[in-house]
Amino acid sequence: MQNESIAAAITRGETYLGMEFGSTRIKAVLTDLSNKPIASGSFDWENSLVDGVWTYSLDEIHNGLRQCFADLQKNVQTSYGVPLQTVKSMGVSAMMHGYLVFDKNGKLLTPFRTWRNTMTGEAAAFLSELFSFNIPERWSIAHLYQSILKEESHVADIAYLTTLSGYIHYLLTGEKVLGVGDASGMFPIDGEAKDYDQRYVERFEHLIAAKKYPWRLRSILPKVLYAGEQAGTLTKEGALLLDPSGSFAAGVPFCPPEGDAGTGMVATDSVAANTGNVSAGTSIFAMVVLDRPLSRYYPEIDMVTTPDGKPVAMVHCNNCTGDLDGWIRLFGEVLHSFGVQVPKAQLYDTLLLCSFDGDDHCGGLMNYNYLSGESITGLTCGKPLFLREQNSSFTLPNFMKTQLFSCLATLRIGMDILYREGVSLDSMACHGGYYKTKETGARFTAASLETPVTIMKTAGEGGPWGMAVLAGYAAERSETESLSEYLTEKVFVDAEKETTLPKTVDVNSFRAFLQRYRDWLDAEKTASKL
Repeated sequence: MQNESIAAAITRGETYLGMEFGSTRIKAVLTDLSNKPIASGSFDWENSLVDGVWTYSLDEIHNGLRQCFADLQKNVQTSYGVPLQTVKSMGVSAMMHGYLVFDKNGKLLTPFRTWRNTMTGEAAAFLSELFSFNIPERWSIAHLYQSILKEESHVADIAYLTTLSGYIHYLLTGEKVLGVGDASGMFPIDGEAKDYDQRYVERFEHLIAAKKYPWRLRSILPKVLYAGEQAGTLTKEGALLLDPSGSFAAGVPFCPPEGDAGTGMVATDSVAANTGNVSAGTSIFAMVVLDRPLSRYYPEIDMVTTPDGKPVAMVHCNNCTGDLDGWIRLFGEVLHSFGVQVPKAQLYDTLLLCSFDGDDHCGGLMNYNYLSGESITGLTCGKPLFLREQNSSFTLPNFMKTQLFSCLATLRIGMDILYREGVSLDSMACHGGYYKTKETGARFTAASLETPVTIMKTAGEGGPWGMAVLAGYAAERSETESLSEYLTEKVFVDAEKETTLPKTVDVNSFRAFLQRYRDWLDAEKTASKL
């Protein structure tokens, strides 16, 4: 009976849809009108290092969009016996930052430069000093100014600069807009004006005035929208791009496109002041919603916003589970060579859980998981590096514990800045691939941050579910209902969650690991230059 009810709702279009383009997977989540997930679809992809640039081609983006949506449609048909032909509201999110620039005819002017690239150090440092506001290397404005410093010919032809979510939203709706959370990773936001900060716009315009480009900064940036606002509708062309068969109808309303940081905050009910969350997958970042400004700007801390515009201190690290995933794949290949087939989930759970038997000092092992550069520790490029002392205890439990600690070390280095600022949290909500084996993810995160961490049942759905919730908020909210109120009273009122307290033994173990991590960091810096 329940499936029949869900099938009827799908047929009537009484559902919300969120899609998110992550670093290694594109995922779609369909929910009912009470925001409960009822179906999902996914498509795996991977960025490429082309001529020193981490990128995805436009063909990969278009194909990934279609393949993910087709997988969702297939799963809906299989589970409920009805086609997915429309929804009440939908939205798209993606990894934040980066550089997608187009000319007036919609031609891509240079390969997509993702957040993972760290070639904008000169521009980021100069703009941070000019604005007295931290401009990280990942931000779109840093990429733009670095292109200007390098006198790249494409700059004069720019008609539109956006992020991945903004680009996909434009493909589907024809609207050049961006949610404020994602926009705040392009250029600083003025919370009072609810727009890009005019002071910094003017400083940037003055800085490049002598170049006499035929564009102004505001003319090439997406329009800023806030959670709950309408952001266009699915066009006929967009519907055919999404579903080439033509079965999915045009006209679906869209909420503003957002970044994965914003959807992570929504998915963990972390948009109110003094709340925070950690998103840990290919990258790892902590988002802390502030109730007061920091005393000054820090190069290690991004100042961004929630999807409804509240100030957020973001500690962003480029590297988290990528190196860990590589090692687990290797162990899987070892087993395969002996004719042993182990399901992926079992392989992860077995290997990660054995870390609990690791020594307090991780056996004298050390790992740097830097597949790419890491600004918090001053590396413009990275090389994964595993080290061990001569008298180390080189065992599987110690190795896995070292890997899991390594995923969290750089985040803690950044979080120490906020702790020194007097920022405190009652709990951190966590989500992402690092928490698929929640026993290890929750326990070691609690130890590394020295604070309780909470994992909700919906954590596995993550950002795409958060995007579906934002689509629901845009469709259903009253004029006076804030995003925080909507989440607390309608989305998470009966949410299942589990809180893990830090264990003293784990806290002490991680502190010792982190000290060695800092002490041996020169080895990683040397390796990265080879």
